[in-house]
Amino acid sequence: MKERNPEQSLKKSGHKAKENRTDKDEKHPEVPARVRPDTLVVLTTDQRPLFPGLTVPISFGKPGAPEIIRSIVEDDGGYCAVVLVTGDHTGGGPGEKLATMGSLFQIRQVVPLGQDTVQVLGQSLVRCELVRKISAEGLPQRWRVRYHDDLSTTTPDLRAYMMAIASEVKQVININSHFKEQINMIINDLNYDVPGLTLDMLANILSSDRRVLQRLLEAVDIAERAKEVLLLAKQELEVARLQQSINEQITEKVTRQQREFFLREQLRVIKQELGMDADAPATEAESLEERLAAIALPQEVRTVVNLELQKLSTLTAQSPEFNVARSYLELVADLPWGVFSEDRTSIKRARAILNKAHYGLDDVKNAILELMSTIIRRGRVAGSIVCLVGPPGVGKTSIGHSVAEALGRKFYRFSVGGMRDEAEIKGHRRTYIGAMPGKLIQALRRVEVANPVIMLDEIDKLGTSQQGDPASALLEVLDPEQNSKFVDHYLDVPFDISNVLFIATANSLDTIPQPLLDRMEVIRLSGYLQQEKLEIAKRYLVGKQLGELGFEQGDVRFTRSALLAMIDSYAREAGVRGLEKLIRKTLRKVSLRQAELDRDLLPVTVDKDDLAAYLGPPTFSTEELYNQQVPGVALGLAYTSMGGSTLYIEATSIETGSASFRYTGQLGDVMKESADIAYTYVRSLLAGSGNDFLNTRAVHLHVPAGATPKDGPSAGITMALALYSLAVGKPIRRALAMTGELTLTGKVLPIGGLREKIIGARRVKIKHLIFPKGNRLDFDELPSYVTKGLDAHFADYFSDVLAYAYPPKASGR
Repeated sequence: MKERNPEQSLKKSGHKAKENRTDKDEKHPEVPARVRPDTLVVLTTDQRPLFPGLTVPISFGKPGAPEIIRSIVEDDGGYCAVVLVTGDHTGGGPGEKLATMGSLFQIRQVVPLGQDTVQVLGQSLVRCELVRKISAEGLPQRWRVRYHDDLSTTTPDLRAYMMAIASEVKQVININSHFKEQINMIINDLNYDVPGLTLDMLANILSSDRRVLQRLLEAVDIAERAKEVLLLAKQELEVARLQQSINEQITEKVTRQQREFFLREQLRVIKQELGMDADAPATEAESLEERLAAIALPQEVRTVVNLELQKLSTLTAQSPEFNVARSYLELVADLPWGVFSEDRTSIKRARAILNKAHYGLDDVKNAILELMSTIIRRGRVAGSIVCLVGPPGVGKTSIGHSVAEALGRKFYRFSVGGMRDEAEIKGHRRTYIGAMPGKLIQALRRVEVANPVIMLDEIDKLGTSQQGDPASALLEVLDPEQNSKFVDHYLDVPFDISNVLFIATANSLDTIPQPLLDRMEVIRLSGYLQQEKLEIAKRYLVGKQLGELGFEQGDVRFTRSALLAMIDSYAREAGVRGLEKLIRKTLRKVSLRQAELDRDLLPVTVDKDDLAAYLGPPTFSTEELYNQQVPGVALGLAYTSMGGSTLYIEATSIETGSASFRYTGQLGDVMKESADIAYTYVRSLLAGSGNDFLNTRAVHLHVPAGATPKDGPSAGITMALALYSLAVGKPIRRALAMTGELTLTGKVLPIGGLREKIIGARRVKIKHLIFPKGNRLDFDELPSYVTKGLDAHFADYFSDVLAYAYPPKASGR
């Protein structure tokens, strides 16, 4: 059942109900004992409890409702009990959980509303308590009840409570006029002789929770009931005050908006009178305000933008600050606040894209796919900063393009090589003339999404100057703990760049500051083998250059021998950029010859024997400098920014009667120390066998090419073997190369760049190699196509190096 506003319902019920009521009925209902049945049919309500002393309409809608109401009127004289349903089940059956206290209700008028719904008008008379259920299962429910009358004794404490209640209710009336007439009637006619009835009438108009009101109905003691009503009245007052505050705020905002609307309309009319375009935005500030209003800016940014808009609206176009403020607001409007592209989640598709664009590099592809799988699983890239390290031309930039394509993200690249000004990363202050945001904010402005793939190219070539250290500025950019609140000096508000996937590229890690390197996950790209270069040329480079130079596919064909000769004699670098240039140069020669002869020469086949005509003499010859084996010469393996290569070390001596040692070849400090260690160790080793060769000679150690700087400890065993070979007068076995750091006790320590050095050896067809024993696991993890056909030996001490450099069959020479 649902209760309705008494005044509204009585208006709909007709005048008959009004005529049957008296003041005595409404204010002092008296129910003679003879009309208080011992048992009553129970009607339920799930809205709020019904307090005594009220004449109200109640809707009763359940299956069989008209029959139940009719039986109450005919069999019980219209008397029933109205009780609150306290549980969640309100279906009207025996499963309802009923409150124990309700009200005796007398039905005076019945109005049918539908098949199973009726509205009854009646009066609540007195509290009644459900004692025991006496009806069988089903409806209607009949209970034995006990009545509770209010005692009319008025004490000073009770009178004080009633006056306090009246004061609180009057304050509610002053704030909220809802039910004002009813409350005034109760307060003005407050009768301290019947406080229970007054408290019940006040409780009926409170907006408290139904469970709270039920406890109030169950308060038989009037003093306790007065305390509860006073507490609820105070709560009602607080709610009314809060509602008043909210209404005042809303009214003030609406009034301000109306005022601005009228002022804008007046401005529009004035413009029309002046012959100006009234439909166009009044100022550039209005135009920018419209753009910015449609963007979901963070609150901190919105505050700054509003201040800038206010300043812009007060400036004239001739003011120097006008363009500064306008440019700033345009930047804010152009940035992708909360705009993201949807990531693609297919690893199979990503692998296909990487395989299509790159040949080989299986270990690199697997590392990239592992990174992408974690990004897809987490749904974010925070903490994923990749640094691709390798020689030029091995495909670092193209891998970045492939990662962006595989993830379905936009790609942007800018080079930080040679960058010396911190402001290029973090922007300039707007107070400077010609101030601009940093490269990062500019990139986000161009790609128009907040989660692109941004490549920081040549990160190992960052510089420093009096304008600051760009590497230090990059620390905030690449730190996942900070870049969610990245602040560009020009923008001067936080922008979240934690969703950007940063990919850095470098040729070497040596020049990257350690704090910056710690924030990145390094993936190494080694140089290509001859066979890999051949496949890349056939699959990608030739077709690409044919298209760029205007040839059709098949117009010019390169034989396998021609490509191999190009790789071996003209393009020995680790990457394929030089090889691509050679293919382009050959095609240009073909195009020039065709233009000079003024006739079609196509198709043309380029063979090995034609390369000299197209490219000139070979750039490289074999790196084996000596056709004959010479004592004092050893071949080492080196790692450079261009990849792996071979490096000869020469030693010679002059009889002087005393020992001396010098070295040349642009050696770095570490390599000089390695040379001194090798000389000391070999002298010690020879002294133990009675050989005093080095004690009476001036020894000179040289590392070609003399104009190229060299450094690092990995040439230690090569230097020592060259000196040993010189001292014993025996050449080292043919086609042998080595690498390893040597200690003063002859221990061979592991080195880095193993794969690159192997590729450098294979490039010049060196198959016999000596590595430190500590690098055996690194060697075993290399792909089989890299190590196939190599005769690798692993040395723990220098004696192991000598055992392989001078095999038993050669010891008699």
